[in-house]
Amino acid sequence: MKNSNEKVNNLDDITPLETRKEWKLLYHQPGRPGLEEGSKFKGICRYCELKDMCPLPKPEGGVWRCSYYNAFQKKSNLHNNVLEQLKKAKDVVHFDDNICKILTETMNEIVVHFPVKMRDGRVKVFTGYRVQHNNALGPFKGGLRFHPSVDIDEIKALATLMTWKTAITNIPFGGAKGGIQLDPADFSPEEMEKISRRFTFALGNNIGPEYDIPAPDVNTNSQIMAWIQDTYMSTVAPNERNRCVHVVTGKPIESGGSQGREKATGQGVVFLIEKWASEHEMDLKGATYTVQGFGNVGSWAARLMKSHGSKLIAVEDVTGSILNKDGIDPDDLAAYVKVRGGVGGYLKAEPIDHVTFFSTKADIFIPAALENQITDATAELLDVRLIAEGANGPTDPEGDKVLQRRKIAVIPDILCNSGGVIVSYFEWLQNKRSEFWDLEEVDLKLRKTINAAYDRVRKAAETHKVDWRTAAQIVALSRLEMVYKERGIFP
Repeated sequence: MKNSNEKVNNLDDITPLETRKEWKLLYHQPGRPGLEEGSKFKGICRYCELKDMCPLPKPEGGVWRCSYYNAFQKKSNLHNNVLEQLKKAKDVVHFDDNICKILTETMNEIVVHFPVKMRDGRVKVFTGYRVQHNNALGPFKGGLRFHPSVDIDEIKALATLMTWKTAITNIPFGGAKGGIQLDPADFSPEEMEKISRRFTFALGNNIGPEYDIPAPDVNTNSQIMAWIQDTYMSTVAPNERNRCVHVVTGKPIESGGSQGREKATGQGVVFLIEKWASEHEMDLKGATYTVQGFGNVGSWAARLMKSHGSKLIAVEDVTGSILNKDGIDPDDLAAYVKVRGGVGGYLKAEPIDHVTFFSTKADIFIPAALENQITDATAELLDVRLIAEGANGPTDPEGDKVLQRRKIAVIPDILCNSGGVIVSYFEWLQNKRSEFWDLEEVDLKLRKTINAAYDRVRKAAETHKVDWRTAAQIVALSRLEMVYKERGIFP
């Protein structure tokens, strides 16, 4: 395959995952005549435009993905990125080789194939995953995501990141992750309930309230957690069911959920932005910020930043990118997205392309979408002081190098988005103790826990003179190494 930074004159020099050479419109921007969803035109896609690899002209509008897009996306494997970061931290502090060898591997990788009868009578077979990376610190813990890109390598990487996240925050959990390869938009609510319940049944004893506790992630929510909880509880003896309420976290309040869990990840992001800003003489009142991804994490972070008087000026998700330098009301946009399914077509901001979004000057950037969004190309476009990573793995290693060279501060994902697992732990504790904490108590405990983790990472960065991502990894590995050395390795 050609180097992605080289201009290519022959598209046959590129090895695609798909053989066709047409350009396909990923989504259309309303109001642009002639660009219909699903149409195919010759043109340049947003990824190739950044990489300067296509000789074809740029189309008049819209955001495009060509048939070569996925071939280059696969080049940056999230699991490899995670292992590379572990090695980087190991080389700095010289952690025990044998313990690092353990931590580079997952403990269990469960793949299930299960049939579900659709509403039209057809039977569709789905593939689901649950990867359990490490439980040295406590039960496995991690979210479930429903997305077309879900595969075993992605889930392995995310499970590993969960291990680091719980270790950094001193939460007594290990790391796990799971998901199903599907697009929820393709299924009715009734079908999604069937899929969620059948997946739970297929996992069987691979999850449990004291063994492996799922939670919401991309495209999953409290309703799906309630279905999983109910299905799991139905598989145990009647006299044991009330002991299993904490088999999942992120449940509805009425089913044993915790106050503050829905906003927890976004709240944690904002708590750390507050702390960083106070240490770097940034006044959040009037500060500008951009958000990529406007699901649970991105929308909550944006709304909570609004309470500080900060101004949201640009947003991007899979349906489009929008800009309003006078400010976008996060609450109004969240209400629009709830109805329309994305930010595309929002009339109180102008549509922009992917490059313009990344190039928008702001004080803070909150990536809260999928992984590998900040690459060497997009990192060069950014004009911000701080990146607060609400997503898992949003920056690839090459992008990280650019950010360090450009001296753009980063609060790394395994610290920045840990608010979700922290409040999940609080929910788990409340269920076990038959307690219910009010929102003020939850937020107070979350702030205390995540700020303490921030202080540990800052101290490691200063002590070892490394970037914050490496410092966070050092904090996580230090705790895990101590546990393994204290307990020994059986037999």
